[in-house]
Amino acid sequence: MGIIDEGTYIETVHINGLQISLVASGDGTEVIHHKMQRGSHWALRPEEGWSALEYLYILSGELELQTSECPKVLRAGDSFYGHPIQEHYVFHCHTETEFLYVSSQPVFHYYSKITKEKMDLAIAIEEKDGYTVDHCKRIKEISMKIGKALGLKPKQIILLNIASFLHDIGKVKVPLSILQKPGKLTYEEWEIMKLHTTYGREILEESGHSTLIEVGKIVEQHHERFDGNGYPKGLKGDEISIEAAIISVADSYDAMTTDRVYQKGRTKEEALEEILKNRGTMYHPDIVDIFLALDK
Repeated sequence: MGIIDEGTYIETVHINGLQISLVASGDGTEVIHHKMQRGSHWALRPEEGWSALEYLYILSGELELQTSECPKVLRAGDSFYGHPIQEHYVFHCHTETEFLYVSSQPVFHYYSKITKEKMDLAIAIEEKDGYTVDHCKRIKEISMKIGKALGLKPKQIILLNIASFLHDIGKVKVPLSILQKPGKLTYEEWEIMKLHTTYGREILEESGHSTLIEVGKIVEQHHERFDGNGYPKGLKGDEISIEAAIISVADSYDAMTTDRVYQKGRTKEEALEEILKNRGTMYHPDIVDIFLALDK
């Protein structure tokens, strides 16, 4: 049982390590209870046409607030607000944490409709592609470790967090006969499979939400290669967004070390050796160096 009696909730949704519950709503103002698992992230960001007062009050646990300046730890009894939010703020959960979020404009159903639908779809696609339900979560966790070590700005961290989880969402448009084929794909089938990156961008653009539109650009690039031999556009070097380059390494490592129906995963050492072998060709060299230095 949390600090607030769950019987008082109007509606509750669960999204990737986060439970959010609408406690009260009236005259456009909403009070939303958040329960975050250790290691998860939450964010506030400016939105065009959004002028709400947004207020955060920590009930238990602690959140590390990452801003454009130095990090700050918020503990039980601490609060944070903006009117309106004018920069990107990322909150990293060090331990299970509960907080109240108050917004003077309705926001709850953005969580429950757009975000949850996209998260559920990403998980469903990974399962059809021969992975477990934890694949998306692992890609996100590895990507966030790299992004933090690289010193990405709060806005980049927000985009990386979402894009890493939704990286393969475009596979929903790839026929199952190709997605689940146990043998090698034909040339024609491979050309269709490669379209999943562009499909992913299109799906996220169709949401009409500015952040998901930016995420879509990253998703489209996650199979580009540092040497320019990737797809769909053959981008190279710094033409590839740093977020996409991070996801490329994280996705490759997890794919290589995961047991699938038609393929046994490699050992951690074999996967790291393969990534190092492709440093500067398939993968951004700086990201490989940071990844190899992480405690995985």
